[in-house]
Amino acid sequence: MSSNHIEKNTVRNTLYIPLTARIQVSKRFPDFFYDEISLHLENALPDRSVEENSSEYTYMASVCRYQVVDSLVREFIDRNKGCNVINLGAGLETMYYRLSDRKAHFYEIDLPEVIEVREKLLPGSARETLIGHDMFDMGWTADIDTSQPTIITALGVFQYFEKEKLIKLISDLKKRFCTAELVFDAMNGKAIGYANRYVKKTGNSEAYMPFYIDDPAVFASEADIALLEERKFFTDARRDLGKRLKLYTRIAMKVVDEGSRRGYILRYSLKNNK
Repeated sequence: MSSNHIEKNTVRNTLYIPLTARIQVSKRFPDFFYDEISLHLENALPDRSVEENSSEYTYMASVCRYQVVDSLVREFIDRNKGCNVINLGAGLETMYYRLSDRKAHFYEIDLPEVIEVREKLLPGSARETLIGHDMFDMGWTADIDTSQPTIITALGVFQYFEKEKLIKLISDLKKRFCTAELVFDAMNGKAIGYANRYVKKTGNSEAYMPFYIDDPAVFASEADIALLEERKFFTDARRDLGKRLKLYTRIAMKVVDEGSRRGYILRYSLKNNK
C-alpha cells in the first residue's frame, strides 16, 4: 500500500469525509469499529479541513452506515458463495479489506480520476477489481459476470443526483444483472437539509445533495423494484456505546433513528415490483 499523498484538487472534497470518519472512530472506539487500512491512510490526507469542521456525531453518522452495510454484505455473501460485490462511487472505500475473509469478488467503480488516486493508495488484488468509469454508463459491466448473484452498494453517493437519473440507473442495472440486490443509504427531506449544511461547512459548497426518500416503499414503486429491508443507522452504536458518546451525539442519533430527521439503509431486490 502506497504512502503517496492525496492531491486535494484531484477529486472532490467529499472523498475525504468518510475516510476521515473511519479514521477517527477507529481511534476513539476501536472495540466498536476498527478499520486498520483507513488508519494507514491518515498521513495521506491533504489537510485536516474535514476534521476541523466535523463532530463526533458526523463521524458516527458516516461510520454506522458502513457497519450496517458490512453486515448486509456479509449476509449476502454467506447466502451466495462466489458472488459479486459491486461498490458504486467507491472512492477510498475499504470494505474489501474489512470483509477479506468472505469469498466474493469485489468491484470498485468510480470516475477515472478517483480510481487513479485509489490505485496509488489501495491497489486492487486477486479478488478486487478497480474500474474507472462513470457509473451511469453501463460500459463498466462489460468485464463482470452479470449472471452471478450480485449485491450492489452505494454509500454516500445517490444523494448527489436527481431522482430521475437514479431511477434510470436502476432500470439499466435491472436489465443487466440476473440476480441482484441494491443497498444504499438515504435520508428524508429534513435530514438531507441538515446534511447539505454540514458538507458546505467542510468547504465543499458545490456538493449539493438533491436526492432524498421520505417513504422507501413509495420509491420502490417509482423505481419498479421490491423493498426487502430498511435498517436504522444507529441501533448498534446506541446500544454498544451508550454514554461513552457525547450527549448531543446520543440525542442526534435518536432523532435520526426515531424522530423527524430520518436516515436509513435500504435494501431492494432488482426485480419488478409487480
